[in-house]
Order: sequence, then structure tokens, then C-alpha cells
Amino acid sequence: MDTLDHTDKRILQLLQTDAKLNTKEIAHRIGLSITPTYERLKKIEKLGIIRNYVTLLDPEKIGKTLMAYCNVSLQLHSLPLLRKFEDAVMNLEEVMECFHLAGNYDYLLKVVVDDMKSYQQFITLKLASIENIAQVHSSFVMTEIKHTTAFQL
Repeated sequence: MDTLDHTDKRILQLLQTDAKLNTKEIAHRIGLSITPTYERLKKIEKLGIIRNYVTLLDPEKIGKTLMAYCNVSLQLHSLPLLRKFEDAVMNLEEVMECFHLAGNYDYLLKVVVDDMKSYQQFITLKLASIENIAQVHSSFVMTEIKHTTAFQL
């Protein structure tokens, strides 16, 4: 973060709000000419601060109406078994996010599917087929109160 000045942070704030902004639009909004804005943007990208440019979809408008968080406990915790679980989860398209946790559970999965029947099929046919799972506890999202992808800089 030490390599970013106020102008770099403004560029990042703008892009977090609208990744479709082109260099000319960013330059106009931050009060710089196009070339230095472009150079700053390339520096930020080269540093790996910007991972990717994406389009965020509305889940309900594409039929993904059920979101669940699955707390997963494993039976055994050797490194090869942890990696095997993680590799398997990476191939499950319903899993939007996966976190390795410290605490009562080993992993937290964010799962998004069409409906409860789809969730049941995901659990029984996909998640349960992964070796070494001891327990799965599911919590279902009733209402999303806050959702952001923007970091405070």
C-alpha cells in the first residue's frame, strides 16, 4: 500500500465502482492527462493490486435464488487431505467462495443455486462425494442486507 499515493487510490475507487471506465474517463475525473493516468493504471496492474476486471451479475435475474453458507468439518487434517478437499471444491461450480477457517469448522463455502431442490442435489451428489468430510452445517440466506465488492482505501 506504500506504493500507492492519493491519486492511485482515487483511480482504484473509480474502478471499483465502474470497471468499464476507460483511461480517458478516469483521467478526466481525477484531473490528469491520459498518459500519466495510463502509466499509473499499468503500474497498479503490474503490482497485482488489480486482480481482474469482471462483470457482477444479479443472481435472482439469472435464476440463482438460493444462497447458502456451508460450514464443513473434515475427519482428518493432513496436508494431502486438505489439498484434496480444496481441489475438489475448486471444481464445484455452485461454490462461489471457499475459505479455510480457524475455529469450530475447517471450511466455509458460499453456495449459490437455483432453488432448494438444486441445493439438495448439490449436497447429496457433489459435496457428499468428497472424501474425508465429517460434517456439513448449512445456513440459508433469507435477505441480503449488504453486498459490496469495493474495499475502503
